[in-house]
Amino acid sequence: MVGTAMPFAFARFQNDSTLDRRGAYRRIARRFLLLFLFGMIVQGNLLALNPATIKIYTNTLQAIAFGYLTASMIVLHLHLRGQLIATALLLLIYWVPMAFAGDYSLEGSFAYRVDKLIIGDFRGDPSYTWIWSSLTFGVTVMLGSFAGTMMKGVVPALRTKRACLMVLVGMGLILAGMLWSIEQPVIKRLWTASMTLISGGICFLLMALFYWWIDASGHSRGLNWLKIYGTNAITAYVLGEVVSFRSVVHSVSFGLQHIIGAEWYNVWLTFGNFGVLFLILSIMYRTQTHLKL
Repeated sequence: MVGTAMPFAFARFQNDSTLDRRGAYRRIARRFLLLFLFGMIVQGNLLALNPATIKIYTNTLQAIAFGYLTASMIVLHLHLRGQLIATALLLLIYWVPMAFAGDYSLEGSFAYRVDKLIIGDFRGDPSYTWIWSSLTFGVTVMLGSFAGTMMKGVVPALRTKRACLMVLVGMGLILAGMLWSIEQPVIKRLWTASMTLISGGICFLLMALFYWWIDASGHSRGLNWLKIYGTNAITAYVLGEVVSFRSVVHSVSFGLQHIIGAEWYNVWLTFGNFGVLFLILSIMYRTQTHLKL
């Protein structure tokens, strides 16, 4: 989804190569730094107020940050053909040392050794790889950018055909990923190239479905509530991960526990947690309050 917005956000730079890009660079740098900071907050590395617990690269938001940084430079400076070539090169650069300088076990992989060499004990979850996998994080965001390019500026009469084309692209990505998985397994913890293509293909199919259903066919009734999440997606993620609204729900409904039982009470707390979060996002949506990175 981050990549999908890029063709729209950077359109004026692609249409006019003479424009000063310094403002775009500042915006990209700010988003990168804020996403990285939010990732550290979500993991509790900063909120613990303990330097001994600081981890540098450990979170989904930070993976998005690096993917965004890589993809934004590609989209900002290259036209479609160059973007396709750059994306393919990212996959190949990731693949070569992974295939010939290690194996695909976690600790035996080239990506794991890069993490240990560069960030050592300051790396995050040791069951995932981060630094070298940033190459394929960039590919994931670029696949989103290609989807955005396919949807951008399409007249209503041609949207169904474009959705069908997106289905073909999605199926092609899945097939390519499956073929590549014969040599390079589908491993999320390493974010392998085969996994990147298969997951990207699935996302293409889902995007095609919703693009056809909503934009091409006009079935938007009852879906406006999704804008509440969509306009503040990062806020929703950070609040949902950092703040436990379950305690709020428990403080006003603890009497239900002995009535519905402990198991169902946990279900109630979970729904209540999301309910409070949705209420906050709803207020932000109605007041047009958005977290802009």
